[in-house]
Amino acid sequence: MKLVLLSGGSGKRLWPLSNDARSKQFLKVLNNSFNESESMVQRVWSQLKSVHLASSSLIATNGSQVEMIQNQIGNDVPLVIEPERRDTFPAIALAASYLFSVMNTNLNEVVAILPVDPYVERDFFSKVKDLEMLLHQSGANLALLGIQPTYPSEKYGYIVPEEEEGEWIQVSHFQEKPNVEQAEALLKKNALWNSGVFAFKLGYVLSLLEEKGFPIEYDQLLLHYSSLPKISFDYEVVEKESNIAALSYDGYWKDLGTWNTLTDEMGITQMGKGILHHDCVNTHLINELDIPVTVVGASNLIVAASPDGILVSDKEQSPKIKELVKQYEQQPRYEERSWGWYKVLDDTIGEDGQVVLTKRMKMNAESFWHEQLPPLRSEVWTVISGKGELIVNEELHYLEAGEVFEFPQGAASELHALTEMELIAVQKGKVRKVDGKLNLVATPDENAANFHSLKTAETL
Repeated sequence: MKLVLLSGGSGKRLWPLSNDARSKQFLKVLNNSFNESESMVQRVWSQLKSVHLASSSLIATNGSQVEMIQNQIGNDVPLVIEPERRDTFPAIALAASYLFSVMNTNLNEVVAILPVDPYVERDFFSKVKDLEMLLHQSGANLALLGIQPTYPSEKYGYIVPEEEEGEWIQVSHFQEKPNVEQAEALLKKNALWNSGVFAFKLGYVLSLLEEKGFPIEYDQLLLHYSSLPKISFDYEVVEKESNIAALSYDGYWKDLGTWNTLTDEMGITQMGKGILHHDCVNTHLINELDIPVTVVGASNLIVAASPDGILVSDKEQSPKIKELVKQYEQQPRYEERSWGWYKVLDDTIGEDGQVVLTKRMKMNAESFWHEQLPPLRSEVWTVISGKGELIVNEELHYLEAGEVFEFPQGAASELHALTEMELIAVQKGKVRKVDGKLNLVATPDENAANFHSLKTAETL
């Protein structure tokens, strides 16, 4: 069996910690068995290792998440990278073509698809393994893993059974997120929550691609990726398939997609600088800023602060944040990269369109950073701590705490952090929109009227 983990998401429901570059699965707000902070993707990957499934797993993701995945779970994880975001059907199709033509996987091999961030215990993945047996025993084209409901939820879709066949069920149809009355009726029909986990034989999806006139070779499908329908696998395939079987899982399973569900599993009530007074009840404080936040006499609140913003919300009302933050249209002010992370500390735009952007960078020991500076953009670094070797236009410079370095315009640069390093980078130039993102490019003909505010630049 091969496992494909889907890693996507726009990072709106857990704002301000999550953003377009750091979706919920990368937030290090959970505690592992060593009492260390870990993210959802780190937790799932360690569970897959413990049940010996990591070696047969790969992650389907988009380019903006590659460095964060590698930063959190290593560079050896096989990745299938979408050239553009096009929903789950294209992503799964691309992963299937990769398994077939790059990894030479047999057409009869069972492929299981699951989200990269379910909050489950290890026995959940043993149940995922059982989907392989289910496909062979039932003769179904698709095998689903449903969750035994614990209450009539409006948050999940439902798998409605047609009949039970011993330990598995034949699926009748699906019901999208119902109201409470509909959910109560579905529970009486022994319906299951749809976990988003399903399996098929590799040849099944490849045949669908061929029927739709798309290539099944990975390199060719990459070239035609923008032609694939921008639609979920559920709508494009699952709801059109009549031969579906399902297994029921009655262990612990939770979607930590909102602040009220996530804080239930955090284990601690405060992270970061500040005071959460003892008279606060069911209130969580998560602060990524360098200034303290104090919460007194507040109940049932989530208080979250990051370079992207500050949220104070009743926990039950926190799911509304996804729609509210759409009006900001801001780019991430905090990002993790393969070498470490950076925060945007300040940005100032002058009347002439010149921008001064100040960032704080933290580099991991023995990591590398490299960049080709655009023409006419100036940049100055101040080293706060640590030591490193900087090569600029093939000339070697040694950097240590307290030193200031000014880059020549258009310089080709590479930094090797000999130890953990922290730096302040001050960049000056103009910006323009490139593929919907604001970038410091500093070319002479840039017009400041093309942007309304600089939120961050894709330069580090």
